[in-house]
Amino acid sequence: MTTTSPSLAERLEFVRTGIADAARRADRDPGAITTVVVTKFHPASLVRDLADLGVRDIGENRHQEAQSKAAELADLDLTWHFVGQVQGKKARAVRGYANVIHSVDRESLVSALGSEQSVIDCFVQVNLTDDPERGGVRPDLLEPLVESVLATAGLRLLGLMAVAPLGEEPRAAFARVRGLSDGIRRLSPSSTALSMGMSQDYPAAVLEGATHLRIGTAITGNRPVRS
Repeated sequence: MTTTSPSLAERLEFVRTGIADAARRADRDPGAITTVVVTKFHPASLVRDLADLGVRDIGENRHQEAQSKAAELADLDLTWHFVGQVQGKKARAVRGYANVIHSVDRESLVSALGSEQSVIDCFVQVNLTDDPERGGVRPDLLEPLVESVLATAGLRLLGLMAVAPLGEEPRAAFARVRGLSDGIRRLSPSSTALSMGMSQDYPAAVLEGATHLRIGTAITGNRPVRS
């Protein structure tokens, strides 16, 4: 007996149901949670299919791919979220198509992203590991970086972003981010958003107050094999 894989619409509905269930457990409004569908390595046609299903927030983490998709799909009313590490030399180009950048993690990038002409929304990424090669600012250096973002023209700080480390219970990791978020509110009371939670751990993120989920394969299916 053969079984068929769930369709894109079925996977999307499954995740939406999971988010709603977690939100109810946390006594939260699921409508206040933004699901960013990460479409890395998938063709622009999949993004168009997602738009037909009501998805408006699309995430990418590779500049060249993101730039190409945003140009090809300019006829759609989409919000583009850049969720990968931003190279300083590519910062201006990323700013050209992205509506939100989730991975501001160093002073030099803050300077590169600043602008007197327009404002872009952003998150400061926190590194929850001891590995300096991972993206994100160390928690003990978070406040100076937040202050830098707040002082830079053209950047509007939404809040914090983080990835739960491998080997750590996700909800505990997200609780750490929530605590850091509480700490920066004295610097920026309006920067209350939390970008955390992916395909494997989004229910835990919702329980700890995530406002933006970055979900890929749970919705899009496995990434195409790259040649």
